[in-house]
Amino acid sequence: MVEVLKKELDLSFQEAVNAVEKAVKEEFSVLMVKSIDEVIKKNMDLEDYPLKYTTILACGPELAKMALDVSEDVGSLMPCSFSVYEKSGRVFASHVSIMKIASEMGIADSDRMKPVIAETGKKVERVWNKI
Repeated sequence: MVEVLKKELDLSFQEAVNAVEKAVKEEFSVLMVKSIDEVIKKNMDLEDYPLKYTTILACGPELAKMALDVSEDVGSLMPCSFSVYEKSGRVFASHVSIMKIASEMGIADSDRMKPVIAETGKKVERVWNKI
């Protein structure tokens, strides 16, 4: 079963976004940092949407290649993302392994994904330990 990595951060929301982005940049290429709550507010004309939610989209090119070499369909789950959100005054970071999801959903052969999952896990662990 794929687990959600989640931890509460003793930082303001923006400080948490900055800290997660910085940690991710040390292991991955950051493709985009997007405030999902702002997209919701703007496109749905909601001024009082209470959830703050930012996603940091990242790619490890060597890991992406490894995964795509197993199955091109893994690309439908890419890129990897780390999220920061604030709920009830508490700030959290979260992450779910797209490589494990691909394996568990049968998008890619489980045995062939094991080295991809292991290498990705090492990078994610280093990121996670820094935030």
